[in-house]
Amino acid sequence: MTEPRATEAQATEEQAAEARTSDPETSRTAMVFPGMGPFRFTDVGEFLLTNPHARRRLAIADEVVGYSVFDRYRQSDADEEEQYSAHTQIAFLTVCLALADWAEETLGERPELCAGPSFGQRAAVTYAGSLPFEETVRLTAELARCEEAYFRQEHRDAVTHCVIHTPEERLQEALAELDAEGEWHDVSGYIDQGFYLVSLREPVLDRFKKRIGELGGYNMYTMWPPVHAPAFGALRRKAEEEVLATFEVADPKLPIVADQNGELLTGADGVRTMLLDTFDHPIRWPDMVETMREQGITRVCVAGPDNLFGRVNRTVDNFEVVAIDARKAMRPRVRQRSARRVRR
Repeated sequence: MTEPRATEAQATEEQAAEARTSDPETSRTAMVFPGMGPFRFTDVGEFLLTNPHARRRLAIADEVVGYSVFDRYRQSDADEEEQYSAHTQIAFLTVCLALADWAEETLGERPELCAGPSFGQRAAVTYAGSLPFEETVRLTAELARCEEAYFRQEHRDAVTHCVIHTPEERLQEALAELDAEGEWHDVSGYIDQGFYLVSLREPVLDRFKKRIGELGGYNMYTMWPPVHAPAFGALRRKAEEEVLATFEVADPKLPIVADQNGELLTGADGVRTMLLDTFDHPIRWPDMVETMREQGITRVCVAGPDNLFGRVNRTVDNFEVVAIDARKAMRPRVRQRSARRVRR
């Protein structure tokens, strides 16, 4: 019964694409690049290996970093400690941008603006033309080294944890209990109602997770290195002095929605500030959604592996959501294979 549903969804997307071509005023689209959660080689490996857009971008990335991103990502896929390594980040960046390339070529997508919460801002900055892809690959590799060096010395036991179905008053109750114990914490992300990223020390993580459960909330995954915490101002300064200072950021050709406050960025200074703010400012997806609504956006194409931003209520209640993922991009190729087998 699943195949008929897939066929119907496919037909609906094709009809929507035809409608956009005939009357572009009926819909305004944003290209959204998701933040980086855990993602597996098995989900994107064939796409990276066979899709011409991915192969082209991988060849550029390999030249920049001096090794095979594909091989290193494949070899380290099962290692949890490598989930957010430089080569994994570059692989994620490559997948997202290659999928956006594919969506433009195959689906005819022509977005009015772009957005990228959390790590997705790297893809957004590239897609919008503020940094060439090769420079973003270099930026990603150098920032990964910068973060690793920082967290070897500072906040060595910090992590960022994701909680959902947790009303704000319940979250504040759990955080107040940490305050009473003298424990550091920062809210690193506001994703949706009851959906937050919280940075805290790993030694108290299990106790915090237990308390969230007792308060009726639900615990998702935990990230290291930690992200977007106001306590990481020194990391921001280190990244600015050691890394960002060597990059020339251009005015974006496509407006970018800043992930810290929803500001619509049209100049290089704003883009550079956003890239730095990511270290010590929480992300605010509701603000981004509001800006896109104000700009008349009615549909969002989420380009990349995403189990979060394209699925939360804040998104689906406000936009038509088109998931641009590796499985969808491979589908035409699968149909062509089947057709060849029939002809034989």
